[in-house]
This record gives sequence, C-alpha cells and structure tokens, in this order.
Amino acid sequence: MQRVRLRYAKRGRLRFTSHRDFARAFERALRRAEVPIAYSAGFTPHPKVSYVGAAPTGVASEAEYLEIGLASQVDVEALRRALDAALPDGLDILSAVDAAVAGPGSLAERIEASHWQLELPGVDTAAVQQAVETLLAEAEVAVERLTKDGRKSVDVRGPIVSAAVSRSQDTAPSEQHAILDLVVRQATPTVRPDDVLSALRAVAGLALDVPPRVVRLAQGPLDEAGRVGDPLIADGTPMETAP
Repeated sequence: MQRVRLRYAKRGRLRFTSHRDFARAFERALRRAEVPIAYSAGFTPHPKVSYVGAAPTGVASEAEYLEIGLASQVDVEALRRALDAALPDGLDILSAVDAAVAGPGSLAERIEASHWQLELPGVDTAAVQQAVETLLAEAEVAVERLTKDGRKSVDVRGPIVSAAVSRSQDTAPSEQHAILDLVVRQATPTVRPDDVLSALRAVAGLALDVPPRVVRLAQGPLDEAGRVGDPLIADGTPMETAP
C-alpha cells in the first residue's frame, strides 16, 4: 500500500469549515478524482485517511496535513492536482509527497510546533509588545478552557517558544493594527491562539474590541533556532513563512 502525505490550506470563507465538514468534502474529492483509496477491514470499511492537528474552526491555515493510504501506486503530483481540482476554492492541496521519502517518524510525530500569525485590528503595537513581555516573564500562566469534559486549566506560557510583535504594513500610518507572530510547541492539551489572547488579557489587561484574524503559517518539526520546518521534507527544512 502506498502512503501519501498532503499539505492543504483553508482560506477565505472556507476557514469557517469545521474539521468534520472538511473530512466530508475531502472524501467526496477522493471519489470525484477517482483516487484508488484503500479501505479499512470490517463490517463498516472506512477510507484510510489520517488527519493531524486540524486548526480550530474559523482559523485560516496554510499548513494543514493528512495522510492517505492507496490500494495502488499513483503519480504523487498528478494525485495532488486531481484532488485540488475536485475540492472547492479555498480548500487547496498545496503539496504532496510519498511517505517513504518524507523522513523518519509518522506524520504526527513530525508535528512539534506551529507558527501562528494574529492580526489585531485597532490594537496599539506598543500595548501588545508590553503585554507579550509581561507574559513571557512569567514561569506559568494558566487559563481556563471549556471542553466537552468541562472546564480545564491550561498552562499557556510553557509551550510558547517565541512571540514577536510588529505593525501591519497594509494599514494607514494613523491606524492601529498590530501583528503577533507566535511559535507554540505542541502540548497536551494543545495551546491555541485564543488561549494566548486569554493569557495576555489575564496578565496585562490586553482587551480586543475587534475579533482577531488568525492564520497558521507553518506546522511541523522545530529546529534549534525555534523555526518551524516542513514535515513533508526529510530534513525538516524551515518553511519560508517561519520567523
């Protein structure tokens, strides 16, 4: 059985697609593209598709990953093009690689960190910088998250590898529009961008009047410099969007 790893993006309005919605759309795309997908055994066979670290609903991403098992060998680039054409615009297959050449370890094992970018319209850059410095100075910052099992306390500070603040270059000089780039190590439970914003509000009173625009730029192995690499490349070369 051939195993192929895919990187896909959620863009525009399709960022509001839930993981379940994407899974249904992807399975339809497999049928439309006539992909020779392998199926599990048993009374209710399922297509062999494994998803890794899906972004929260409402969050855009340039670095979502999955792996599929195939019943016969295919040309990987032709497969990528066929699946991309079968999916709606905004759900885009960006790259594909045979798992045999993607480096050691499973796809899940190669996801060590994520690079998130948060656009904060109407927020002063200096205020965000001060709040970030306050957060990073703490040894631990716990926030509460509502889960299906009730409220849980999550340490936000521990998994943060780096946090960089800049000003958006796409706004007028008189407008306040901060950009926060975060590299967050994979943890259990996973620390999400909204958890970091909750921590900034708790430690520094940083409040947002406008919902942030969040995109995951990279997801994969973490190098010694704190850069996030591409899990589809054997040596984990840092992605161009990593800080």
